[in-house]
Amino acid sequence: MEHVVTASVAHKTFSWPWWVGGSGQRPLIILGLAIFFATVALIPVPKSMVDLATETNAKGAKYKEGTNNYVDSYNKLMDSDRTPEEVAQKMKLCVAMLFTIALLWGTEAIALAATDILVGIIMYLFVLLPINMISKAYMKDAVFFIAGVLILAAAVGVTGLDRRIGNILMGKIKGLKGFCFIFFPTLAVIAGFLSEHALVALLCPILILVYMEGERRGDLSKKQLHMLACTLFLGICYAANVGGSGSPAVGGRSAIMIGYFYDYGLPMSFGTWMMYGLPLVPFIAVSCSIWIYLTLARRTGPALHMDLGSVMRKGVEGMGPLRGKELTMALLFAAQVVLWIGFSSLIGLGGATVLVVLIILVLGLMTWDDIQARVRFDVVGLYAGACAMGVALKYTGAGVWLANQFVGILPGYFSKGMGIVLSSSLITTIMTNFMSDGAAVGALGPVVLPMAAIGGVHLWKVGLACSFGSSYAHGMIVGTVNNAIAYGMAKHPETGERLLSPFDFVVYGIPFVVISLLVLWFVAFFGYWQFLPWPAVGG
Repeated sequence: MEHVVTASVAHKTFSWPWWVGGSGQRPLIILGLAIFFATVALIPVPKSMVDLATETNAKGAKYKEGTNNYVDSYNKLMDSDRTPEEVAQKMKLCVAMLFTIALLWGTEAIALAATDILVGIIMYLFVLLPINMISKAYMKDAVFFIAGVLILAAAVGVTGLDRRIGNILMGKIKGLKGFCFIFFPTLAVIAGFLSEHALVALLCPILILVYMEGERRGDLSKKQLHMLACTLFLGICYAANVGGSGSPAVGGRSAIMIGYFYDYGLPMSFGTWMMYGLPLVPFIAVSCSIWIYLTLARRTGPALHMDLGSVMRKGVEGMGPLRGKELTMALLFAAQVVLWIGFSSLIGLGGATVLVVLIILVLGLMTWDDIQARVRFDVVGLYAGACAMGVALKYTGAGVWLANQFVGILPGYFSKGMGIVLSSSLITTIMTNFMSDGAAVGALGPVVLPMAAIGGVHLWKVGLACSFGSSYAHGMIVGTVNNAIAYGMAKHPETGERLLSPFDFVVYGIPFVVISLLVLWFVAFFGYWQFLPWPAVGG
């Protein structure tokens, strides 16, 4: 089927269609968010913010060395002498920025790249961080990691290695039903032990081949093609996300919580984590399969019965043995996995990834023109903006204030016993949809862990609930690296058209967030956790 690009329609300025607009230009939403930000900026600072700014050693707070409250810490950071009210004002501006940017990402009221830049502009104009620190906040290791992974995946596609891998992984799957109910659970379990980000990046070029086959059929409507893209790309995102509870090898969020357990004098082994987390993965992965199949796959029309295996086999016909650039790329990819596992603690995930990217360019496996054509750097900027906001939320205390506000409105049941475990997972899940999973666990872990002793529940239960909850960032692109990678790579190879929109994550992701939490609560918390042994030392 010939791919048709719909031209944008020019509407009369200030007419209702103009105000409604379209992706990248929605004046009505822009105006509403501008009014919201200005209103929050101008209203008086809440007393709770001033109290938090002056509170000594607040739970979950991260201060500059030698200080014990946000006023002293922020003044030391800024080399200033601001009053508690002025520091609380910065806190309030960060909260306004968080919600404004999150809604811009979700609605695409302005171009994604423009929203990424807007984070820095707000931080510069309102002097939320020192000038040089703002640019530094954008350049986190995770940002280089995402950029490198996108380039690495593009190189796999350029060399043709993606087709060979696709045949290995999906050569026996005959339809979308098998893709949902066989491939997703398998991917979720594997993602608990290997790099989930690498798996998603590796699979995206393969899924592009499946999408293109669906397009070439000629019997799918535009809506059915969109459902096919959502089935493929959202499905692998969600399956990889939910595998995060399987073991502590999944990434930063687990490593952070393991560190907190050690600090509290209750270290947890790899095997112990698996005992509490791995049995959950098949249940929640099957829930993912059912959700994607019922809401998306069944609406793909004739594509529902498309033989995915034949697509993969067709892609490798006549390729011959693995050699040349393909073989070199396969060896580099294997080396990349070794670097991630064995050396990321020394040079970071980002450093390990860009090192391999440099080798790819030096060996000529792909050119810089290939990178510019295949990699969406606005998605890299999106994650950079999220990292920058995380730094501002940390140093102003806005992240702790939001956590405290959430905990404060919880019913009494959620302040003791298993209620604390439920609330720990709930607050982490909500916040991780607006910031990275690692940042959410890092910010909320110190807030929720002390509640274990207060409520008489084991520390491990609260900590694991927090870590597991960070795996369910299905509703926003910025929630996990998986989401950002899939969104960035779900791109039509011929026209450059995006196959997913941020709104797709919201529409299909938020209900699955609820489903994920319910499965976590009833299968793990009130299910097999009740029969597992817990150490005698309490929270």
